[in-house]
Amino acid sequence: MIRIAGAVLAIALVAALGCTNGAPSPRAIVAVPRYEAQPTATPAPIAFPRDDGSHDALTEWWYYTGHLDSGDDSYGFEFVIFRSARRGAPTGYASHFAITDRRGKSFAYDQRFRVSVFDTPRDRLDFSVGDWSVAGADGVDRIHASTGRYTLDLNVASRKPPALHGGNGIISFGAAGDSYYYSRTRMEADGTLITDGALQNVRGVAWMDHQWGNFVSTTGGWDWFSFHLDDGADLTGSIVRDDRGATVLTYGTYVDPAGRAVHLGSDDFIVSAFAEWRSLRTGAIYPAAWRIRVPSLDVDLESRPIVSDQELDTRATTGVVYWEGAVEAIGRSRGRLVSGRGYVELTGYADRLNRKPEGATK
Repeated sequence: MIRIAGAVLAIALVAALGCTNGAPSPRAIVAVPRYEAQPTATPAPIAFPRDDGSHDALTEWWYYTGHLDSGDDSYGFEFVIFRSARRGAPTGYASHFAITDRRGKSFAYDQRFRVSVFDTPRDRLDFSVGDWSVAGADGVDRIHASTGRYTLDLNVASRKPPALHGGNGIISFGAAGDSYYYSRTRMEADGTLITDGALQNVRGVAWMDHQWGNFVSTTGGWDWFSFHLDDGADLTGSIVRDDRGATVLTYGTYVDPAGRAVHLGSDDFIVSAFAEWRSLRTGAIYPAAWRIRVPSLDVDLESRPIVSDQELDTRATTGVVYWEGAVEAIGRSRGRLVSGRGYVELTGYADRLNRKPEGATK
């Protein structure tokens, strides 16, 4: 997932005064200064479980998405913890949680925020943001989060080795800095979901991204895709844009059923959108259907959202409005018909509404 630090550097985080019970008061929300990127000249290789936890980095996040089933019901979920640290200031944490109800065609989300003078372990996950939490190590984690209607308690366990993006787990954003980035692309998930007071046992599959580094945000936005295919393969790709909407970086990773990862460059991961959806709340227009091709692997998919409206307004915690939603896919992979489920993240589309045209003075 690219998620270049806009969701963290804008983290309206990092002032402890006025913050209670994990939620910021308006007086506590401050702008985080823009820092110069700090590219790593000779980055150390990623190691496990050493790099599961937090790092001495300006920007970091742990991002879980997936699909859960219970009888005739099916749900998508998103759970993320962002961490923003800078010298001489408390560490800021923001968290987002969302549930997509396939049968009910509904979407619900919430957000949390806290600051702390105490940091978390490096070799394991042990985070709490308000009453939400994630804990674990080496690809075996437990998540707890809730919204008004939903409470999720979920165990996830990786069934494939971590996929190191870029081939070695390091993605360069040029002048913006470097990022460590790996994914646990196929995690078995089981637990409980309480919906309007009714408890259900759920099982499914999840995806986890962990990304960190001293990098700064892009002003244009990005599109991120992930898919679990029914042939056992997993696919992800990111498209990064500048503030004029031009693509400046495209990359991805294909993980075969045995867990072998293949790095995808800009010629390998090709996306075209052929439908759109307009938010009635923000007016933002998002792509709403995609064709995803990986010619080198004979992958050709068509993907659509399970629910059109999966937009999150998280300006209270991370300063951004974005679309992140459960999707389904059908198509062909390596000569076989396949179907799958996944997640798509779209950022920068709401920002365009407030962006001045080039040459404008006011």
